[in-house]
Amino acid sequence: MKKPKSCHYIQIATPKRYLLDGLWFGSDKPKKGIIFVHGLASTVFVGHGFLAPLALKEVATIFFSNRGHDKVTGIKKIDRKAKKGYIREIAGEAQEVFTDCVDDIEGVVNYLLRRKVKDIYLVGHSTGCQKIVYYLSQNGKQRKVRGAVLLCPISDYASTKKSTDSNKLKRAEQVALKLVKKKKPHEFLPSNIWSDLLDAQRFLSLYTPNSKEEIFTYAQPRKTPRTLQKLRIPLLIVFAEKDEYRDRDSKEMARWFEDNIRSTQSTISIIPGALHSFNGKEDQVAKVIGSWLAKR
Repeated sequence: MKKPKSCHYIQIATPKRYLLDGLWFGSDKPKKGIIFVHGLASTVFVGHGFLAPLALKEVATIFFSNRGHDKVTGIKKIDRKAKKGYIREIAGEAQEVFTDCVDDIEGVVNYLLRRKVKDIYLVGHSTGCQKIVYYLSQNGKQRKVRGAVLLCPISDYASTKKSTDSNKLKRAEQVALKLVKKKKPHEFLPSNIWSDLLDAQRFLSLYTPNSKEEIFTYAQPRKTPRTLQKLRIPLLIVFAEKDEYRDRDSKEMARWFEDNIRSTQSTISIIPGALHSFNGKEDQVAKVIGSWLAKR
């Protein structure tokens, strides 16, 4: 596929005054703006292979590092009283508060609206899908966005439940709950309890069945996915056939989405042979997204 002719750095201020680093590909005055929301511990530099090629003519694609970028990092927050005009706070996947995604995404959406972009689309990959759906489920957000694309919408709870010893998972949950009860939600779980660096509240958000982040509830057949069912805007859902994080066949997950989506304009696609990151399949993903956007 063709490549965009231009790319430049942008800085986005969220409603809560956090500063996010971004990259803008394509037209400076686009009619369509595509916002990419990355997954766990990822960065502004991911996703270019299947979205940057779409930044042609009157289309721009925007990549940004959300508050969950990298494992542990720092983030700037505007503070007029500070000597430099900002202060630094700890951020990153290990201590991210999931619901902060609303502020992050709203910041980028508002940035495009200020630049007079008429048609805005959200594209999420992996846990970025949960963030997009949660954002759009909030009051009034769907009026700002024309459609959404979910790439590999995998339940972290379902994936970890299948790949982890049940006693180990239960023990980690107990420790995390105790820390939260002691008002220490941002204390890291001991490495002998959970080897991946996560604080208590982040662990509970990712790996327990009743958290706000557990949106794609295909591992809980009796549970209604109410957050997902709030979406009415057009959706494109793309699965990787050989996704290494799936706990079941991709076709089974696709059927679950077909049964539970309430959008009247939804499309589901499976990329043959693809792994979670779509490495080597980027052009196929770009074509699927481009074809879907052309119909909007």
